[in-house]
Amino acid sequence: MKLLKTLLILCLFTTAANAQFVTNSKRVADVYFQNKEYYAAAEYYKRSLQLSSADSAGFVVPYGFANKIKQDNPKKEDYEYSVFQLAESLRLYKNFTDAEKWYALAKEFKDPKYVLATFWYAESLRANQKFEEAVTAFNEFVGKYKLNDAYAAKTKSEIASCQFALFELRYPRLFKLTKLQNDINQKGSNYTPVIKDSKFYFTSSRPVGDAGKKEILTDQSNAKVSKKETPYLNAVYETPGNPLTGGITIKKVALNSLNKEAAAPAFHPNGKAIYITSWTAQGDKKIYQLASSDKGWSDPVELGSQVNVKGFNAIQPFVTKDGKYLIFSSNRPGGQGKYDLWYCPLRTDGSLGQAINLGNKINSPEDDQAPYYNAQTNKLLFSSNGRIGMGGFDFYESEGDFTNWSDPRNVGYPFNSSKDDIYYTPSDNSDTEGYISSDRESLCCLEVFNVKREYLTVKGIVYDCDTKQPLQDATIILVDSLQTLRTVTNQAGEYTFKVNSNRKLKLTAEKDKYFSKILNFSYDDLAKKDTLFSPDICLTPYEIDKPIVLKDVLYEFDKATLTEDSKGKLDHLFSIMEDNPKIEIELSAHTDSKGSDAYNMDLSVRRAKSCVDYLVSKGIPISRMTSRGYGETKPVAPNELPNGKDNPEGRALNRRTEFKVTKK
Repeated sequence: MKLLKTLLILCLFTTAANAQFVTNSKRVADVYFQNKEYYAAAEYYKRSLQLSSADSAGFVVPYGFANKIKQDNPKKEDYEYSVFQLAESLRLYKNFTDAEKWYALAKEFKDPKYVLATFWYAESLRANQKFEEAVTAFNEFVGKYKLNDAYAAKTKSEIASCQFALFELRYPRLFKLTKLQNDINQKGSNYTPVIKDSKFYFTSSRPVGDAGKKEILTDQSNAKVSKKETPYLNAVYETPGNPLTGGITIKKVALNSLNKEAAAPAFHPNGKAIYITSWTAQGDKKIYQLASSDKGWSDPVELGSQVNVKGFNAIQPFVTKDGKYLIFSSNRPGGQGKYDLWYCPLRTDGSLGQAINLGNKINSPEDDQAPYYNAQTNKLLFSSNGRIGMGGFDFYESEGDFTNWSDPRNVGYPFNSSKDDIYYTPSDNSDTEGYISSDRESLCCLEVFNVKREYLTVKGIVYDCDTKQPLQDATIILVDSLQTLRTVTNQAGEYTFKVNSNRKLKLTAEKDKYFSKILNFSYDDLAKKDTLFSPDICLTPYEIDKPIVLKDVLYEFDKATLTEDSKGKLDHLFSIMEDNPKIEIELSAHTDSKGSDAYNMDLSVRRAKSCVDYLVSKGIPISRMTSRGYGETKPVAPNELPNGKDNPEGRALNRRTEFKVTKK
């Protein structure tokens, strides 16, 4: 009995010892870190480095701090661990500004276990828009890192993303973003904007009071810390009217018995149901449905296994405006990577069909989230951190019908930033204006921004090159990086387009019995333009088998060799052939009557061939051209005057090069 009591006391002592609360700053920080309380972890790693507020305001690296981490310092190992973990905590808290400085120290550590510090240093540089420095740091990481794994592969993608970002910053796209300057953007994260029935809904983790309750956090070794229950809890809020106005009223949406955190509201177009993401501190994130009634929203009902799979997360529901599909993001099995986009058919009775993965055209090996689908334009907008982009989560757009999708296209800067850009909702059906969430102007948290498409007006006049008169009913085709637009000119020869792209533009003007003409505008051309520019276009008329003289196409004296100036004149014909890829021509050369008939015929044949050879050298297929010499057989003016004297002006007109369209 005595032995049993002794053993019992020993067991209780051991349990108590294993479950003890820790006070050492580094141990406390580790517990917070393992529980994903990264801000608190950063504060305690800072304390473990013996940094006081006087040493370092916030998380700034104090002057001369690197001297503490020297080879002969007995605390070197502890210092290195806490510096790296402090950098990790700041990065995971999205404070890349301070993380960059601590990783700059950690990347110099010789211990191989800190080799990833260089990779995350480069990531922090990129998040801070230091793209060229980030490329240098990623290349430094390649030199250090000898493993052929996911980090090695990701580094190549990161370098490509930095180069993409540099290009985007040089050529901003036509969007205007404005952060909401009202109480919507309060403390905590503010995200998932949604507009329904003239009300603006969003999720916020703003503080909801402090009841003084305590939470017990433990790590893998059963070390414990006690902390106040966080007041930063995610909930859904609403405000009536225009969210852009300064004075607004905000209230929390009552979700009845849902005593959990809630986010990402999605409304069924019939107004009778709302879908939300909800979770507890330790539980999986799941999607719930609430029904509308006269008394408000009903108790939440967890969606079935079509959406919620035990042990996995289902988040961010979206219902298409035609009510046909529920789209959501989940890390459930069967996907392409981490979080994938899935959809369920929504039946008329409100029940759900089986979830279907949107496929590898849409989903990447990383996270693909926050879907928005416009049923009128068949365009899907979503966020991903697994593709070439500006950094963090970027918006991508794809066109499709849930069976086939186009390759996702990065929406570019300034719609995207070097940090997280996620959750889009439109203000209208045309998607010309809307709201997104982004942490581009924050050290840690998402905020709501208004986004508006800006437009470039392309207008001009089409006229006849010979008569200078305007041409009515000419077809004008504009192609940019996104779309193809068509219009016809009015009686005054005028055309107008309104486009949301300042990237490469191609204008094609077409009219029957005229050569088509193409104008190309590069990125640099458009960067020099204001929001309005007017390319006027003249079209050259032609008829089948009617010769057109190529003026000032000259040759070396008594030879078939083209002069350099003449090559430039032939470039006009080259442009016509390029802009009209279906036409075939005969190119002919003619002489005056000086010399023998045989000599003139031979000379004209060689001269016509030299013109065709030049066009072939520029890339025009020989199959589209024939060369022919006519010698002196087809004069267009007398070689001699009626009195028998020489007619130099007439002979000059006869020495000509022509072309005619033989097939269109």
